[in-house]
Order: sequence, then structure tokens, then C-alpha cells
Amino acid sequence: MTDSLMSFPPPEEVLSRTDALVAGPTHGVIISPDGEVEEHEHGALRRKIRATGYLICNRPVVGRRLGMVGQKALDVLELFAFVRPAQFCLPLPRGLARALNINLVDHSLEEEGLILIEAARRLIGEITAPGYPYPEGLLAQARQMAEAGWSWGPLVLGALHHAEPQNPWQVWDHLPEWEEDAPPPPPDNLPVQREEALDRLSQLIGNDAEQRDSQKDYTALAARTFDPPEVAEEPVVVLAEAGTGIGKTLGYIAPASLWAEKNDGTVWISTYTKNLQRQLDQELDRLYPDPAVKARKAVIRKGRENYLCLLNLQELSQSAIQHEGRILIGLVQRWARYSRDGDMIGGDFPSWLGEHFGQSRLSQLTDRRGECIYAACAHYKKCFIEKSRRRSRKASLVIANHALVMIQAATRTAVNKDGRIEAIRDPDLPTRYIFDEGHHLFDAADSAFSAHLSGQEGLDLRRWIRGAENSKRRGRGLEGRLDELIAGDDEARSLLQEVIHTARCLPADGWHGRLIEGTPFGPAEKFLAVVRQQLYARSAGREDYHSIECPPLPPVEGLKEAAAELQLALKALVAPMKSLSTRLLKKLDQEADELESAERNRLESLSQSISRRRETVEFGWIPMLEILAELSAPDEEFVDWFELERQGGREVNVGYYRHWVDPSLPFAGTVLKTAQGTMITSATLRDRLTDTDNQDVEWHTAEVRTGAAHLISPPLRQSLNSPFDYPAQSRIFIVNDMNKRSLDQLAAAYRELFLAADGGALGLFTAISRLRGVYQRLAGPLEEAGLPLYAQHIDPINVATLVDIFREVEHSCLLGTDAVRDGMDVPGPSLRLCVFDKVPWPRPTLLHKARRKRFGGQSYDDLITRLRLKQAYGRLIRRQTDRGVFVMLDGATPSRLLSAFPDGVEVERIGLADAIRKTREFLSDQTP
Repeated sequence: MTDSLMSFPPPEEVLSRTDALVAGPTHGVIISPDGEVEEHEHGALRRKIRATGYLICNRPVVGRRLGMVGQKALDVLELFAFVRPAQFCLPLPRGLARALNINLVDHSLEEEGLILIEAARRLIGEITAPGYPYPEGLLAQARQMAEAGWSWGPLVLGALHHAEPQNPWQVWDHLPEWEEDAPPPPPDNLPVQREEALDRLSQLIGNDAEQRDSQKDYTALAARTFDPPEVAEEPVVVLAEAGTGIGKTLGYIAPASLWAEKNDGTVWISTYTKNLQRQLDQELDRLYPDPAVKARKAVIRKGRENYLCLLNLQELSQSAIQHEGRILIGLVQRWARYSRDGDMIGGDFPSWLGEHFGQSRLSQLTDRRGECIYAACAHYKKCFIEKSRRRSRKASLVIANHALVMIQAATRTAVNKDGRIEAIRDPDLPTRYIFDEGHHLFDAADSAFSAHLSGQEGLDLRRWIRGAENSKRRGRGLEGRLDELIAGDDEARSLLQEVIHTARCLPADGWHGRLIEGTPFGPAEKFLAVVRQQLYARSAGREDYHSIECPPLPPVEGLKEAAAELQLALKALVAPMKSLSTRLLKKLDQEADELESAERNRLESLSQSISRRRETVEFGWIPMLEILAELSAPDEEFVDWFELERQGGREVNVGYYRHWVDPSLPFAGTVLKTAQGTMITSATLRDRLTDTDNQDVEWHTAEVRTGAAHLISPPLRQSLNSPFDYPAQSRIFIVNDMNKRSLDQLAAAYRELFLAADGGALGLFTAISRLRGVYQRLAGPLEEAGLPLYAQHIDPINVATLVDIFREVEHSCLLGTDAVRDGMDVPGPSLRLCVFDKVPWPRPTLLHKARRKRFGGQSYDDLITRLRLKQAYGRLIRRQTDRGVFVMLDGATPSRLLSAFPDGVEVERIGLADAIRKTREFLSDQTP
């Protein structure tokens, strides 16, 4: 027993006299360990917490509601993250109760206070219990965090007073290493027969489960994805629209897992949202009930920016960061030791830590700016990203996302016998894909295949090449990565110095301030300054809150010359980058008998990184600037524009943007044609029209937006209707007697509809400002009615966690925008009412204007809007026993949009009072 540990009082004694504080939207309660309750308005609570320590849950939420949080506050969530690293917990008292098996009774503020008291006692007790499963580094991390001022530190150290002293402990010293394996052979091409796919489906759903004909038909269709193709670059493509309730997840997992087993291959299952990635991972427990087998057979893959970088963690922990940063480092190290895969965004990382300690701090711990030094890193053999990549090569199923698939599908480069660079296929790419949430492929491709010549993009490239100039942050630059590898190679070193020198043309730190002050430095900043000038000259509202945009042509005076100057500077940068990349690849060939494996990996990785960035400049930025420098006609396949981006009314970026008018074209060329079989599935692939029964017309939408229209061979396609009885299970009301522009009327409509449903209500908005205005008017009345209210853009909680909370708290209400709509799966009574503020027409941007012209004018607007309505309505009914009401607070909703809803569901245009009454009556009726 050490003197320093003996100096801390027993935690039981401290907790016995520590009250709990729970803050609601307008008032809160303080409850003592003995059960005495005080209720106060927010003003009185603020005065009380200034000098006294209380148990709280979710510091940012309490701080937003009260306007402050006392320094002595003890957030039980932080204690949970320390005691139970890498375990899921909703960031609210009932989440703690669920995770710790504490009984819930009435869900009142008083009960939440009692939960905090009991949760703190249990967690403190766990760390001293025999067989505690997370002992590594416990005492050492607690000591370091206590020294940084962690409020729980004295209590944890007091509980560990009998523990043996521990030396300083760092997680990177205690993680297992991966081992290099031989590359796997290519998979065979044995098909999956219908009957064997159905047998696998039966195994997954269980012999006692209900056998649904629609799910069997879907599984049989999915099995066709694995038929061997007949013609090169003409893969088997299956378009499968499956209504909610079909059971499509297990329907495609069955044949996918079979094909992987029969052919020793890998199937990539791609989604759009991280929420569905998590759901898919949970479903795979049916296929692989043994966690050890599942770890080998199934891998979740995301972009590098999602994973913890151990080198960033080490360097940040050794820097002069303030006490909050050191507390965060301690919690991250606790988590990293027990994390499944090091995924900080949507994995087993406590998502609420970003709001607790600041997203900027978390971003410093991931590889967000391409700073990875690969095999030169001391932690390379323990790297979470490298482990994930290697596991995915041998896995049967890889759960990825659309963006990563499109990035992975980009070609690599190699030097041929003539010394020229040519494209080769990435050996890590699979031959079979399943794209769930296929209706989002168009948007994902739009993002992946675009080019942005902006201040931030330019600064990122400059930092990658030149390192962190005039900054304390890590950024070794290209020289730091290459220095050892090109020792003695004068040609490579000369090319490297030329790249570093010519990169000075790019924006430097502080570029945005210089633009505002009118003192740009260098070709890129001068160009961006003229772009910003043109934006303000051609757009209304200099002091506007929102982002602004304008066409590049005709240019203001000086833009043509600035574009030409930057174009020349970028060409001067591209030439040595290309030569340097080629030189590194030649070095691999010329020194094949001398290079160690680690050196080979570094050379190949750096050559590829240089090539990718060079291609962005050479084939993206320079052709864009050529349009301005020569005032030539732009390519009709692209749409260009200038944009000044604002966040919260504050300028954050300015640039020149280029997107494909039809991004499904590059998607088809780089993804579909490189595969042998692809399934694209969703509940909303087709656009149902009111004036046609022609299936080819309705399927045309799906083929165009998924890239299948760009293939010669037609796709296999089938639509399977939902098994739900939508006319009996749902109602649709369009309110036609209110002024949707009045925030007071809008808020009153939301309030009364939410009260009529007794919660379980989702409010969707087409503008953040309207959401904020309605929230301010709703919070008090709903709290008085006992209905918890949560809101995107207001509550300091990420969207996925907000949805988790909404799902868990049955009578709660949630306000959000399209991100909430797209990522939501809430079966049961937790979602029984969906209210839209107005018709979700697409934003009238320059990009949308070009696509509207290409894809049919008003009919394109209608298409996008119908798909959004279809998605929103589809959130309501997820089970046979669900009942739901969909309300549109826009009397001007055109009838031609109503084909978005299922056949047989009557759409009633009624007044608000009738909508409220009918909502109450329908949802209170318990008739099945």
C-alpha cells in the first residue's frame, strides 16, 4: 500500500454524501442518497452547482440545459467508460440502468437521479471485485487521469488502495501484433443453387421461425448474383426492390456466405449508413454464433479516418495538452486495449466522448489527413487499420460502406517493361458485391467521384507534402516519410526537393484569414481570393447565414489570369510528383534482392499515395482551371461552380467544385465492370408513377441511378411487396388549413400531434432553422406532459446515438433532418407518428439545376421528392404489429407525389384539428 493511495478517502464514504442532479429542458431535481428530493428551476440549479459536486449523466447535455456544469461534477458516463471499456451504453440514466441491470420503474427525473447513485456505487465496486475483466493498466491510468484533474480519480484510487503499484502503462505496448500471410488465391466460380441457398436461410432464421414465401423468393433472386458471368466487363447485376418486412438482410447473407465458403472467396456487403453496418454485424451473430469464428469470418471495413492511429495517440499523450485532453487520452487508452477493431466512429467507441471532450480532439487521434507513415511507424505491426485490411483479405464477408468501396475500386499503378506507369487492378478488391441501401448509390458516387479545388483541400495537400509548417501538430511531410528510403538515391532526392519546393503554390496555414483581410499569398490563395470576390458579387446577401454559390463563367476581372497562374504552378508540381512516384516503383524492381519487406511496403504505399494525389491535381484541378484560363466551353458531363461554405453563419471554406452530372457513369466503370456479380437492393429503388403501369418506365429510374443503365447486358430485376397490411396499419394526413411559414403555427401543430400520439413521434424538417424554432417552442410543453424531447443540431449527441435513445425511450420525441430519416430503424411503438414540416423538394443548387436539365426537369424533382417521402413513410411500419400515422403539414403537396405511398393507403386532406383527433383515435385503438 502506497502513501499516495492511502491519502484518498474510501469512495463509499464520498458517495454516501454526494447527491445526484438531473436536468430536464426547463427544470431539474436534486436527489440525495437517502432519497430526499428537491425540485428547482434552472436558475436555482445553476446557483447550487457552482461550489458543490453532484453526480450527473452526460456533461454536455446538462451544460446545454443549465448553461454551465460545475467543475466538481462527477459524470457517471465517464466512470462507466473507464470501468467498462468498449461496452455499449446509451448516454442517459436509463442507458446506465440497462447496461448495469438496474430496475426501471417510472422513468421520472427522480428515478433517474436514483439510477445515477446506484450506478456509481456498482461501478466503483466492480473494479475491486474478483475476476474483474478489464484489469490491464487500471491503476496506472487512474493515477495519470487523477493527476490531470479527473473528478473520479480520487474515488477510483481510493477504491484501489490495496492494489499493487503499477509502472507507467501505455496501450501501444500491450496490443497484439498481426503477422504477414501469403496472398490468398483467386476464388472459384461455383454458383449457388436455389435450394442450397434456401437451406442456408432456414438455418439462419431457425426451424421454428415463420417461413415467408416473399423472403424465399428474395433469397433465390439474391443467389443469382453468384452466377458465373459470360462476357468480360459484363457482370451479373441483380436489382432487387424488397419492401419492409421481407427480411432482406438474412435473405442475401444466406447465398453470400454459401458462395464464400464454396469458392474460398470474399463477398463485400456495402451499406450507406454506419447504423446499418452495425445492424448487419449483429445479424451475423446468427451465422457465426462463436465470437472467435466470427472474428475470422466477418470483418467491418471503413475508411482510415474512422480508426484510432496509435502514433497520433502516442504523440498527443506526450505533448503538453491540458487536463481535459489528458483525461480523454486515459479513456481512449482504456478503450483501445479492449476494442474489437479500433473503430472510433460507429464501432465500440463511446460515441458521446466526442461531445464531452470536443470532436477536434478526437480527430487528432485518427488518420484524417493522410499522414500515415506505414511501415516506418513504430506501431505498424499493431495498427488497427492494417489488421482490418489483412483480416478482410481472408474473411468470407466484409461489411463495408459505399464510399469505401468506391475508393477501393480506384486503380493502382505500376511500372511496365517500357518504364511507363500503367493501371493495374487492386488485388484486395472482391469479385462479388451486395449493395444494401442501394437508393443511396447515386449520392455516394456523387461524393466519391467529384473534384474540389478549395482552400481546405489545398491546405491538406500542402501539409501532406511539406509537413506541419509553423505548427506544433504532427505532420512529418513527404521528406520525413521518404528520407530513409531514398538514402543515396540522388535522383529521387532531387525530385523530392522539387515537389516540396513547388508545393508552396498551395494555400498555407491562415489562408482564410488572409483572404478576408485582402492579403492572399501565392497562386492558390490569389485565385481563391478572386473566387470569393466573384461569389459575393454574384450572390445575394453578404451577411447571410447560409453558404452561397455562383457559376464560374463569365469571370470577374482578374479571374482568368489568376486561374492561368495557378494552372502553371500546379503543372510544375505534377511533373516531379509523377517522376518521383515512377522512381520509387523502379526502385522496387531494381533493388528487389536487397529490400526488406517493410521497405518494400513503404515504397509501394508511398508511390501509390503520391500517384493518387497527383491524379487529383492532374486530372481534377488542372482541367477545371483550364476552363477558366482559356474561357472554353465546359465538358457537358460535368457541372462546375464556385461556393463559399458557411457553418453557423461563419465562413469555413471557399473553392471551385466539379461534379459529374451523372455520377453513376464512373461508378459503373470503376465498380460494376470490375466485378463479376453485383446485387443492388433497397426498399426504394423504383419510382412509382401515378399515370403509368409500365414496369420498364418505373425500373428505368433504378437502372439510371444505380449505374446498371451503363452496362450492355440488362440486369435481373424483381420487386417484392412488403407483407404488411399498410391500409390497416397506417394513416396518412395532409393538413390543409395552416400557414406553414409561421413558426408559431408550425410548433403548435407539432405540439398537439405529439401529445395526441403520446410521444413515439419523429418530426422531420427541411431546414435547420425551422427545426430550431420549433424546438424552442416545444421543449416546455412536452416536458410538462412527461414526453422527453431530443433534437439533432441542438442536443450535443451524434445522430446515431440520438436514434438509439429514441428507440429506447418509448414515449420520447425526436426532431431531425434528412440524416435522421435515412439512418433510422425503430420497430415497435417507439415510432408511431412521423410529421413532415413541408414537401422535401430538392435544394435548388447549381448542381441540381444541371441534373434537372439532364434527367427530365420537373419529373426529376418529383422523383427525388417521392423517394424521400417513401423513405420517411417507410420508417413507420417495421413489424406486423406496428401502427403509424404520417402527417404532412403542407397543404400544397401535389397529388402526383402521392404514389410514393403504398397502394390502398388512403391519403386524407383535412384540417389540423381533424388530423389531431384522428391521430389520437387511430393510435389509441388497440384493435390488431
